[in-house]
Amino acid sequence: MTDTRERPRADLRRAPERYLSRPEEGIETRHAFSFSGHYDPKNTHFGALLACNEETLAAGAGFDEHRHRDTEILTWVVEGALAHRDSDGHAGVVRPGMVQHLSAGSGVSHTERNVGGAEGPVRFVQMWLQPDAFDAEPAYGLRRVDPAPGGLTLLASGMPRDEDGDALRLRRGDAALWLVRAGAWQPLPDLPAAPFRYAHLTAGSVGYRTVPGPQGGGRSMAPGDSVRITGAAFADPVAGEDGAELLLWEMHSPVSYG
Repeated sequence: MTDTRERPRADLRRAPERYLSRPEEGIETRHAFSFSGHYDPKNTHFGALLACNEETLAAGAGFDEHRHRDTEILTWVVEGALAHRDSDGHAGVVRPGMVQHLSAGSGVSHTERNVGGAEGPVRFVQMWLQPDAFDAEPAYGLRRVDPAPGGLTLLASGMPRDEDGDALRLRRGDAALWLVRAGAWQPLPDLPAAPFRYAHLTAGSVGYRTVPGPQGGGRSMAPGDSVRITGAAFADPVAGEDGAELLLWEMHSPVSYG
């Protein structure tokens, strides 16, 4: 879980360490946290993040109708196109450079499939966040992202400071999802500070120091790797030879129960 504020920490999790499941033919999922039949009591969440799944759906494959409740679901497509349809009448196709938000609220059913006619797979990252408002009316949003100058783009937020922007609105008032990009050998932009930050690398590579100063050890990230960051850890991140693209969660409190 790593819900500790005792000392800064950058906990690197390699892509091959993720739990691999193949729930249906043509579907491959790599899970960052406990999920469905896979349960690790020491790895159920980080901050308010409940799931971060790397999904691959072959041509013609997809998830049949299934139901969610009281979960904020964010989807970022890396390759291909993902077709979404839900019981509230929303339908959309998510492509690279777009972000989708399904706020399940009091309950919604949906399907997710590789778009019809596709010859190759669709690969995407799907993240589940605990809301702080429950039993609300379900909501849906889909937007194309215009990357901001400087490499730090707000994708979705529930924070009051972001109410007037273009970001999709989350039902959690102290969390935000960012897209972070940097060119070859360039430092990453200054990242927002928070007690809990979760970085998932979708493309390129990143080198960084675990904590600021000479005591920080050097580490590197490859696509699919993630870092669970507490406090001021994850110092001096720099993109590698092919640049870097990360999804970064800014979270100011952990999950709460009861």
